[in-house]
Amino acid sequence: MTFFRPFFSGIASMLLGAGLCSAAGAYAQDTIKIGEINSYQAQPAFLGPYRQGWELALAQINASGGVLGKQLEVISRDDNGNPGDAVRVAEELVKREQVSLLFGGFLSNTGLALTDYARQRKIFFLAAEPLTDKIIWQNGNEYTYRLRPSTTMLVTALVKEAVKLKKKRWALVYPNYEYGQSAAASFKSLMKQAQPDIEFVAEQATPLGKIDAGAVTQALADAKPEAIFNALFATDLARFVREGNTRGLFEGREVVSLLSGEPEYLDPLRNEAPSNWIVTGYPWYALTTPAHQKFVDAYRKKYNDTPRNGSLVGYSALMSVAAGLQKAGSTDADKLAAAFSGLKVDTPIGPIVYRAQDHQSTLGVFVGRTGLKDGRGIMSSFNYVDGAALQLPDAQVKKLRPQN
Repeated sequence: MTFFRPFFSGIASMLLGAGLCSAAGAYAQDTIKIGEINSYQAQPAFLGPYRQGWELALAQINASGGVLGKQLEVISRDDNGNPGDAVRVAEELVKREQVSLLFGGFLSNTGLALTDYARQRKIFFLAAEPLTDKIIWQNGNEYTYRLRPSTTMLVTALVKEAVKLKKKRWALVYPNYEYGQSAAASFKSLMKQAQPDIEFVAEQATPLGKIDAGAVTQALADAKPEAIFNALFATDLARFVREGNTRGLFEGREVVSLLSGEPEYLDPLRNEAPSNWIVTGYPWYALTTPAHQKFVDAYRKKYNDTPRNGSLVGYSALMSVAAGLQKAGSTDADKLAAAFSGLKVDTPIGPIVYRAQDHQSTLGVFVGRTGLKDGRGIMSSFNYVDGAALQLPDAQVKKLRPQN
């Protein structure tokens, strides 16, 4: 009988394995698997709250019955802030985990890598955060949509305020990769159109995450600009602000700054936060609409914390995915891509639409001045600019975007 034991043991293992596979298959049929990719370790200030945002949305969606009669399951991976790793984990999610679609991305270079992956693999990708214009223009494709306002949209909102300053001599500082380069180029182009006599007297392009703040600050001061355009963020921004405060760089000078009004970047500076800069950001503490208050209350209840801009983006991204799936009635990539064309989504700061012509959402921009209150940085005197008012005319979009 000992001769037969391995045989029967093997049969039992196969039957048990078949049972487990059957159970897994039944579970999979009851869920819609969604892949999420982001630079959590590289950019924790923004992406910690971002993750909490989509996790809150996930809990709310599933508690209300899910989508198409199924629960949503998000399988998340870290791309280490590296385009190659982003593609590698995307392939793992699609092949091994068999996700139906992808969303996420933070840095512009990883976002572009995922955009190209979506095109090649013909899988739907919602770029939640990457700001580069190329995602919706030069590298745009049938399967990729984007939630956050593009670099040009954000810069356009700031230029409208920068022109009012009537400053002639400008200096620029930005991280030396796709987002920063694009931001600087857009600012120079738009300012030159609006104010032909403008001069750009200094330009500092710094390695991402490795700014030599002392040298950069001194170089800008030596150029004696009347105003500064800044596109630094995260730890680079904090170092720049502290060094600039110490050396008096900002005294008597206007500063126009992308992203610097976002709580994830203002909060760590506490009472060192810059004062009277013109910034884009997210003044959650001053928004009183019922939809936004409901979001804040739910976020506080779940995390015992206040939301950041990342929280809003993560929440709105997964809510957009759910709305797209519901409209498509399917997880099929082509049907989902078609459903996102003209898709309307309610977000905590108001309804948005994913434009058919460029796959960009109409999520808008808060623009205001920075200030200090109770020992922390805030945005004051702000206004909300609808994203639809910041986008290029259709004729220009058609020239920039490849025909699919």
